[in-house]
Amino acid sequence: MLEYTKFRLANGLRVIHHFDPQTPLAVVNILYNVGARDEDPDYTGMAHLFEHLMFSGSAHAESYDEPLQKASGENNAFTSNDITNYYVTLPAENIETALWLESDRMFQLNLNENSMKVQQSVVIEEFKQRYLNQPYGDLWALIRELAYKEHPYQWATIGKEIGHIEKVDLEVLRSFYQRFYNPSNAILVMAGNIPEFQCKALAEKWFLDIPSGEANLNNYTVEPKQTELRRLTVEREVPMDCLTLAFHGPRRTASDFYACDLLMDVLGGSPSSRLYQSLIKELEIFADIGAYTTESIDEGLLLISGRILPGKTLEEAEEAVMKIVNEVLENGIQKSEWEKVCNKKRTVLNYQELEVLNKAMNLAMFENLGDADLVNSEEAKFLATSTESLHAAAKDYLQMSNCSILYYVAKK
Repeated sequence: MLEYTKFRLANGLRVIHHFDPQTPLAVVNILYNVGARDEDPDYTGMAHLFEHLMFSGSAHAESYDEPLQKASGENNAFTSNDITNYYVTLPAENIETALWLESDRMFQLNLNENSMKVQQSVVIEEFKQRYLNQPYGDLWALIRELAYKEHPYQWATIGKEIGHIEKVDLEVLRSFYQRFYNPSNAILVMAGNIPEFQCKALAEKWFLDIPSGEANLNNYTVEPKQTELRRLTVEREVPMDCLTLAFHGPRRTASDFYACDLLMDVLGGSPSSRLYQSLIKELEIFADIGAYTTESIDEGLLLISGRILPGKTLEEAEEAVMKIVNEVLENGIQKSEWEKVCNKKRTVLNYQELEVLNKAMNLAMFENLGDADLVNSEEAKFLATSTESLHAAAKDYLQMSNCSILYYVAKK
C-alpha cells in the first residue's frame, strides 16, 4: 500500500505528498495535462517542443541545469500523446532549489526568438535522426496514421512533419504555454524524506502566487469503430522486413484494460510467450516479435510487431501470427499462462514501489487518470482477471475487422 496525502492550492494546483524516511533523497515531479493529442493538426509536435523549451531558462533562472547541478540534483522529462512529465531527484535538504526552478518556469518561462530557434533546431535534428534516418524510425507514425482517422492519436509526439516545427512563431508558443502550463493543469508530487507539514508550506511558498489559468478539458474527437481490415505496404532501406498488426483496444481506465494487457503478455510479452516460442524458437520465421498495449488514456492499441528472417515472406509471417491469434480466439488461455503473466505483473508493480522516483511518477500518473489512489488497486485489478476474461477480451478486440496491418518491406 503506497501511503500519501493530497491537497489542492487555491490556484488549482493539485499537490501529492509521499513520505519515505528510508531515503536521503527527495523527488519533485510535475505532470502537465498536455500531450500530442492536444495539438492543432497544423502545428503538431508542440508538446514535445515544449518539453525542450522548458529547459531554456525562466525569469529568475537564466539556466535550469546549472543551479540544479550545484544542488546535486538530476532531472529529465518525457512527453507522450497524453501528458508531459518533468522530474527532479536531489538531496532532500536541497528540495527548494527544485521547487524554485519549477515554479519559475511555470510562471515566467523564457520564451524569445533565440530560445525558440535553438530548440527548433534541436527538435528538427531529433526528428531527422530518430524518425527519418533511423531504420524503422517511421514505423510507429505509419501505424498511427493507419489505425486512427479522427482521434488526434493519429500523429506521434514528434509531430506529423518537420514543417510544423519549422513554421512555429512566438505567438503560437506563448498561446500554447498560457493554455496548458499553469497550476490548474498541473499535478505536483513531492516524495522522499520530506515531512508533510514541510510539503504544504513549500507548495504554498513557491506556487500559490502563480495565476491559476484553465484546466485542459480533454475533449477529443472520438475515433469511429473500425469495421474493416486496413492494410499499408511501404518500402524502406532496412535490413529485414517487419510485420505490425494494430487492433483497437480499450482506454486505460476501462474495466477490460487489465485483461487486454495480460492477454498481450500471454501472446508476446516474454521469451516464454506463445508468439516467441512458436515463431522464433520453433518455426524460425521471426528474428524478434512482441505484443503489448499502448496504455493510452483514450482508446489505445493492442500491437503485435516483429522483424522477419531472410527467406520468409510477410504473407507467411502474417499467416503464422494469425494462426496463433485464432487459436486463442477458439480455445482461450490456459490457467498456467494466466498465472505466469499475473505473477510477472505483480513482480513489476511491487518493484516499482522500491524507488521513490517511480512512486512519485505513479502518483502523478494515476491522479491524472482520475484519482491517485488507483495506484493502490492496480495489482488487485490484474489479479481479478481470469482465463475467461482474457478469452472474452480476445474475442472483443482481436478481430480482423478491427485490425490495421503494416507491411514494412526491406528494399532489395
